[in-house]
Amino acid sequence: MPRPQLALNLFWRTFALLALLLAGGVLAWQQTFKVLEAEPRALEAAQQLAGLVNLSRVALADTDSINRVAVLSSLARSETVQVRVAEAHDRWQPYDSSDFAKQLAAEMRGRLGPDTVVARSVNGTPGLWVRFNIGQDAYWLQTSARPFSIANSTNSWWLLIALIGTVLGSAAITRLINQPLRDLSLAAHRIREGEYDSVLDESTRTSEIRDVNMGFNRMARELAKMEEDRTVMLAGISHDLRTPLARLRLEAEMSVPDEQARQFMAQDIDQLDAIIHKFMDYARPSELQLQPLLLGEVVDRVAQGFREPQQIRIQNGVQSDFKVWADDTELGRVLLNLFENARRYGRADDGPAQVEVTASISGNWVHLLVRDHGNGVPSDKLAKLTTPFFRGDAARTAANGAGLGLAIVEKSVQRLGGQLEIGNAEGGGLFAVIKLQKAS
Repeated sequence: MPRPQLALNLFWRTFALLALLLAGGVLAWQQTFKVLEAEPRALEAAQQLAGLVNLSRVALADTDSINRVAVLSSLARSETVQVRVAEAHDRWQPYDSSDFAKQLAAEMRGRLGPDTVVARSVNGTPGLWVRFNIGQDAYWLQTSARPFSIANSTNSWWLLIALIGTVLGSAAITRLINQPLRDLSLAAHRIREGEYDSVLDESTRTSEIRDVNMGFNRMARELAKMEEDRTVMLAGISHDLRTPLARLRLEAEMSVPDEQARQFMAQDIDQLDAIIHKFMDYARPSELQLQPLLLGEVVDRVAQGFREPQQIRIQNGVQSDFKVWADDTELGRVLLNLFENARRYGRADDGPAQVEVTASISGNWVHLLVRDHGNGVPSDKLAKLTTPFFRGDAARTAANGAGLGLAIVEKSVQRLGGQLEIGNAEGGGLFAVIKLQKAS
């Protein structure tokens, strides 16, 4: 099954969802606070500003034109509020740069009249300006805009701090949530590799995780016991079967006068012994000792065990300096089964099986190619070749066997941390590509 192009592990998926949720909550809270704060602040500011305007209007309305000049001069000396006469040529900018400013201007017009003008600058002088009329005369009241505005910069800093806290908190919570699952995943991986001593914490306070850990530990103990019983059983089966086979061989050599019949019986006994050996190789785990190995030397050593050139000829094309991380015994078992499979099923035109072994490097991996020139396997059966006891078509099953050779190869390659690919070669024959980690 192909993997999706974008795949996130559980930590990053949980972190992204949790961070989006909390960040959305922070932004929604900040926007709600701004909306709820703007209207009361606008009402309060409009009330205070309208009071200043009304006080100025009363002070100017109750004086004559001569005293009005003195009042304006007195107000001009104030640092907080100043009043000046509005001229026809005054240039001003509306006080509507934000929602708060629009609400403030609307409240001012509602309290002082529709002809009231609220500006943020007059003739290039910034501030909060309010123009009001006294009879036929117009005046500007100027005050600082700072007390009547919302501190957006402060809110921005608080928003940034809240978002940073959201990210860090999401990461900490996600790690806390996913750590038991990560421990379970690592323990399951060790179980798959044949390590049954994985012990998960059974004292955790989360009841569901505690139940899962207890069940997993119980399963690991049962698997360890089953593995131990299987090892003892296999040793007993091997001993109990090979002892009568040895007696049959001895009786055949001593009691059967016919040379051809004696030879056939010996072949049958050898075949039974080989089948038992295959069963043991497939079912019996072995301790791995990964070390740098010269791949060409391992191929030569295994190939030297096939001394019958009329049945198989192996051509080693692996460069002498190619090194891989592998276990010597396990890698030898892989090559032995591939060569034996080619010897039995890779012949063409009744001649010996021609086997070519080559290797190439791709990044941190070494690709070992083992190819024969036989009749190949139908494409619909390639995926089943590594299934225990499965055999291909009749062209590749002319010899007797247990049907475990390629299954042993796949299992051993997986234990070495590599990958196996089997397919039909161009021009005929079957190929197997073994991907092993390169050793410097």
